[in-house]
Amino acid sequence: MVDVRIEEPDDGFSGSVTHNRGKNFRWTGLISVLVILAVVAIYFLSGFFLVGPDQVGLIKRFGKYVRTVGPGLGYHLPYPIESAVVVDTSNLRKQEIGFRTVRTGTYQSVANESLMLTGDGNIVLVELVIQYYIGEPEKYAFNIVSDSDIVKFTTESVLREEVAANTIDAILTTERDAISLKTAARVQAELDNLKTGIIVKNVFLQEVAPPQQVITAFDDVNSAKQDKEKLIYEAEKYRNDLIPKAEGEAAQLTRVAEGYAQERILKAEGEAEKFLAILKEYSKAPEVTRTRLYLETLNKILKGNDKYIVLDDSGILKLLDLEGSGK
Repeated sequence: MVDVRIEEPDDGFSGSVTHNRGKNFRWTGLISVLVILAVVAIYFLSGFFLVGPDQVGLIKRFGKYVRTVGPGLGYHLPYPIESAVVVDTSNLRKQEIGFRTVRTGTYQSVANESLMLTGDGNIVLVELVIQYYIGEPEKYAFNIVSDSDIVKFTTESVLREEVAANTIDAILTTERDAISLKTAARVQAELDNLKTGIIVKNVFLQEVAPPQQVITAFDDVNSAKQDKEKLIYEAEKYRNDLIPKAEGEAAQLTRVAEGYAQERILKAEGEAEKFLAILKEYSKAPEVTRTRLYLETLNKILKGNDKYIVLDDSGILKLLDLEGSGK
């Protein structure tokens, strides 16, 4: 049996090709591993997020809230395992009812929001601003979609009910501040029932006025009411001035009358005592007392007049000793 071997000449080329193929395979594998590691690293690095100084980060795991992260650099497991919702909790937000701010100092009225019906059947223009902030970020982030819409619709609904419960005069004057307070309290209660996490800070009635179409007539009515109030005030002032004066005069007349009465009483008592004294003397010497009284009476009557003495037929002037009385 003949053994036949065919040997190819060894030129060194085939060995070099095999070596290069092995080297390329190793580089390809290394690059693949590096790419995979880079992808994994990027995937896990995607869990880092930044929370601002006025914000909080809410971490959800498979859609369920698990924890809150404060300001600074935060981390959560990459999506879809965990995700983060950043909520601004400190900044004061506002919603305008009945008007819109075009730019600073310039406003545009929104008639379909501002015109409201009062309890006495009148139309009044009411513009309101409500300020609020996020007090419970968990409820806010997971229970509502748009805080501005829910605050606006709730506030407008409550405000219309409060306006409808009052007369136009009360809304424009005495009940303006009360309506603001009641609206704020009721809006807060509604937002709490809806679990929004929103806290109402302030409610301001920026403008309360009659519609432009009737403002002239309304001003006339107000002028008439003011005139009425002015006349009432003047009448009250006159009454308050007259009554004390009349009471003072009445008190003075009363005191004068009391003094006069007291004087008459004392005088009467004196005359009575004098009469009793004369009566006592009369009982002792009736003739002398009568003559004395007669002379005293003549003295009073003839006082200041010329006096003449007439003698009787005897021509003797008789003297009557009355102890110096009537001289």
